[in-house]
Amino acid sequence: MRYMNKSIEELHELLVKGEVTSKELIDESLKLSHKLQDECNAFVTILDEAKETKVTDNLLSGIPFGCKDNYSTKGILSTGSSNTLKDYVPFFDATAYEKLKNAGAVMVNKTVMDEFGMGGTGTTGHTGTVKNPWDKTRMCAGSSSGSACAVAAGVYPYATGSDTGDSIRKPAAYCGIVGYKPTYGLISRYGLFPFASSLDHLGVLTRNVKDAAIVVDNMKGIDKNDMTSWDSSNIHLKDSLTGDVKGKKLCYIKEICDINNYKNPSNELKEHLENFMNTIQKAKELGIEVVEESVDQTLLNASPAVYVVISCAEATSNMSNLTGIIFGPRGEGDNYIDMMKDHRTKGFSPLIKRRFVIGSYVLQSQNQERYFRNAQRVRRLLVDKWKELFKKYDAVILPVGSGPAKKLDGSKDILTKETQVLEEHLQIGNYGGFPSITIPNGFIDNLPVGVNITGNCYDDENILNIAYALESTMPYKNQIAGIVGGEMDE
Repeated sequence: MRYMNKSIEELHELLVKGEVTSKELIDESLKLSHKLQDECNAFVTILDEAKETKVTDNLLSGIPFGCKDNYSTKGILSTGSSNTLKDYVPFFDATAYEKLKNAGAVMVNKTVMDEFGMGGTGTTGHTGTVKNPWDKTRMCAGSSSGSACAVAAGVYPYATGSDTGDSIRKPAAYCGIVGYKPTYGLISRYGLFPFASSLDHLGVLTRNVKDAAIVVDNMKGIDKNDMTSWDSSNIHLKDSLTGDVKGKKLCYIKEICDINNYKNPSNELKEHLENFMNTIQKAKELGIEVVEESVDQTLLNASPAVYVVISCAEATSNMSNLTGIIFGPRGEGDNYIDMMKDHRTKGFSPLIKRRFVIGSYVLQSQNQERYFRNAQRVRRLLVDKWKELFKKYDAVILPVGSGPAKKLDGSKDILTKETQVLEEHLQIGNYGGFPSITIPNGFIDNLPVGVNITGNCYDDENILNIAYALESTMPYKNQIAGIVGGEMDE
């Protein structure tokens, strides 16, 4: 019997009844990890020595999970999927990982990501490209690509992720699973390799909304090591999942969702937006009021550029410690400057180098006002607009991306200015620190697509309950990726 395709509650019940042991779950998860690694390259490290833990009242106890490789894990290789840290073994645990360990959860692997979280493709990690388990010619998106791939393939019920622009929520959509980014500061960032500190969120990828609530209930909490964390002791995500959403109000953005705004739309885009409108109808049948709202197109169009400027600027500052002198492989040279140059030239991928160049440029004193300060101003305008919407509505609901996962060769998936906002609007959830969750929303050409629900800060219980109710109207809960999942069942 296979166990790793089950939910957290189902596994806990089996453990409590003695119908399966923690060791058996771990052994199965490790076996599946090796199979998926051969198929899709989802892991940096597989922990074959992972040990069982005591089963307690905690729902996570004894159950395996995966951890994104930008979480610091004491005594365990943590590379950020970069050659600059290819041999780095931390001496402390990230707070979020420590909380999962204390709950009795068992980490069985560290998952591949885009290098330091900078990328949305899952193709820039130093160990190579992560392939989508639904179709290995397609990407998982990023940067939490390995985590999304493994959860979708049924290696375990959940994996941790991080989200700076959409790095949990878009991989979830491409892989047909749930991706949840809580309110900024609900989960401590201590021990997460920083990319852009004002945008970075920790979160989780699961195969159903309740599992996401269970995991984040265990990860959250105020932390003296992270001054942006806050007291969430009055928030109980799992207990808030009643499914009662009558009287709730949602809105969607006309400029993003109206097919008439796209010249010569692809069949995939047409079907994706039709799927979305069908989901709107399901929301109405649940007793939710759904209203179309309009947002200035110029403001929406500015969002992707704002993200590039702010994230690159913060990344340049955060990663100035990657010198090859303090840690990481030592560069060659006659002096420390030449050694740093050699380390960074050999260690960083071309994408990372470009982002550091952009970050350095926009932070130069003669450029700060024109680029960095203006980007901050537009960020504020976008956040204020969404806050204005949240005064009238419980959440904004929108499709994720312009369709299913893109081809890895990119031959048919050249992004256009027309679809850029549709592809990248999830960044607004990071600008405002808003809680945001993606759930599966059907299939196009046998490939999964997703829908996203984003609400106001600190309203996580409400947002998850809306997602939970919507999930109940669709047959995609706990689905396992077809190609690799089928092969593993043999």
